[in-house]
Amino acid sequence: MDMEVSRSWRDPELWVKALPSVILQTTCFLAPLVMTFVLTFQKTQNFQLNWTWNLATWTDVFSKPHYWTILGHTLVMAVACVAVCIVIALPIAYGLATRFKRLDSEIKVLITFAFITDATLKTFGWVLFLDKKGAANYLLMQMGFPPETVAFLFTDWATLLGMVYNLLPFAIFTIYLSIDNIDRSLILAAYDAGAGKFRAFWEVTLPLSRPGIWAGSVLIFLLGVGVFLEPKVLGGGKSPMSAELIRQTFETRVNWPLGAALTLVLMAVAIFVVLLFSRVAGMRKAGQ
Repeated sequence: MDMEVSRSWRDPELWVKALPSVILQTTCFLAPLVMTFVLTFQKTQNFQLNWTWNLATWTDVFSKPHYWTILGHTLVMAVACVAVCIVIALPIAYGLATRFKRLDSEIKVLITFAFITDATLKTFGWVLFLDKKGAANYLLMQMGFPPETVAFLFTDWATLLGMVYNLLPFAIFTIYLSIDNIDRSLILAAYDAGAGKFRAFWEVTLPLSRPGIWAGSVLIFLLGVGVFLEPKVLGGGKSPMSAELIRQTFETRVNWPLGAALTLVLMAVAIFVVLLFSRVAGMRKAGQ
């Protein structure tokens, strides 16, 4: 086996077939990443990029706790979004794969339609709904609640609501695919062994659906750390997240080296968190 693998790597035909893919990935991913890294060692002066090699940008990043506070807030919001999305998506996906199997096509079309609707439109729709004079407070007033009961617009709760609403379909579909691929005979065997519906779900369905839960969690986390529309619109910019800070650094402050450095820090921390969670999940699985 090892000799076959070694021989395959020496095969010129294999290299010729892989060359287009290597060139494409290098051009579209590695080259911009390298340029972003090089940009962090430059300076901007009078809104112009000055190509002078120095460590001033990295010194600025590591010496000011403000950037790390925003990064910590970003990670907390992303993790909270993952937790809420999984809790909501799991019963929905389970219902689509079992109870509502006959209607799963229609329901998936509705979810997909809500998913492909423009995120800006949906986010500003929540602003109108949660406004002090919006539909939410109007409905609560009709139910006898005090005026302006819903007052969490322009807070982290509103930001989290927008993130969950926009990213929830990713969790629903990944978990649904995982549950739908479970061999039904395994669940029937659990019933035959005397397990109830809850125990069969807990000991058979849930463990076998972990790949979908894991895939959805990673996807939502990586997308969550990169959101900037929700904290700006629903959060009112009061508690900015890293992506919004990076956008402001590039566009408003025109400080490209600092924006590039903050981008690399966010990427590195996000990848580290994913790898750490993957390592912990792998160790837990091996222990079982």
